[in-house]
Amino acid sequence: MTAAPNISTEHFEQDSLHLKPGSEIVTSSAYSIVLSDDFQYPRSGGRSLSDEIQHLHPSRVFVLTEENLADYQRELINSLNLEVPVHSVLISGGESGKHLNRLADVYNFMIENGVDRKSVLIALGGGVVGDFAGFVAATILRGIGFIQVPTTLLAMVDSSVGGKVAVNTGKGKNMVGAFYHPRLVWCNLGVLSTLPDSEWACGLAEMAKHAMLESSGDLRKKLVESASLIRNPDTLALRVLESMAVKAFVVARDEKEAGLRASLNLGHTTAHGIESLTGYSTFSHGQAVSRGLVTAMFISEERGYGKEKVRQNLAMMEALKLPMDTAGLESSALWEHMKFDKKNVGGETRFVLFDSEGL
Repeated sequence: MTAAPNISTEHFEQDSLHLKPGSEIVTSSAYSIVLSDDFQYPRSGGRSLSDEIQHLHPSRVFVLTEENLADYQRELINSLNLEVPVHSVLISGGESGKHLNRLADVYNFMIENGVDRKSVLIALGGGVVGDFAGFVAATILRGIGFIQVPTTLLAMVDSSVGGKVAVNTGKGKNMVGAFYHPRLVWCNLGVLSTLPDSEWACGLAEMAKHAMLESSGDLRKKLVESASLIRNPDTLALRVLESMAVKAFVVARDEKEAGLRASLNLGHTTAHGIESLTGYSTFSHGQAVSRGLVTAMFISEERGYGKEKVRQNLAMMEALKLPMDTAGLESSALWEHMKFDKKNVGGETRFVLFDSEGL
């Protein structure tokens, strides 16, 4: 077992994180995470998104997004006012948009429009867009510059940090992938106001997971205290940055998922089983993760994890109005679907759990 990450959030109450070798949070490639209320300037001042891109000295820029985010794509491109060619790349929405068979069309479009090693690809969208665009950036010409501009709360606190990029195949989700870090993560909190409640739940479930992993209890306490104000821009900015800091802390110490990074799969064994059993159409990822976290808490309690900590974690989820029921799913059918989780080894279903010593 690995110890739960012990990170204090007091150092992250600002509007940007810079991840660089030698700092408290480290990855192999330095990049900044910036919080903004638009596609132009950081909340705390500093270089604009346009300046950040020009700092990379790109030969041309490609902006990849889903078809239903085309308006945001136009807004972003117009706000950049770059002196180099900017190309729009659209993919279909949902998991089908990041299928392996979609790659050839995108590769060919970029090649036909002069992509070279100095080109920069911007991923504008949620996790599907970030995963797909990141994989394209990692593989075309053996790698070009890549910027994440997440537009969902889930993508901001989860998939935009950590460097995992992937596409789906006919045999499953994220079966072909790589570790490839962006040069910059630009979080426009302004777009979150347009999200439906189900998308907020997706992000809040991952934030609850990060709070469970943060061993001092500070994050859990702050989430509970600010639950009713979580959509307030100033409150949201702090909670998002703190949550991203927890993930960055873990990834920094286990970039390629050799040990500690597995802790980020807390609740996900059950969640992936729920998604698979229901055909990825009944529940959002966050709704599945939330129920998976409840399962992990109860199993952890049986293994010696303190009842009071379980109570506090469940109370946090309740304060965030996350689903905590069984969704009426039959346990034996759910177990069968959990057998195919990617984390399993040697046919054994593997859970990330707490015990009396931690994670």
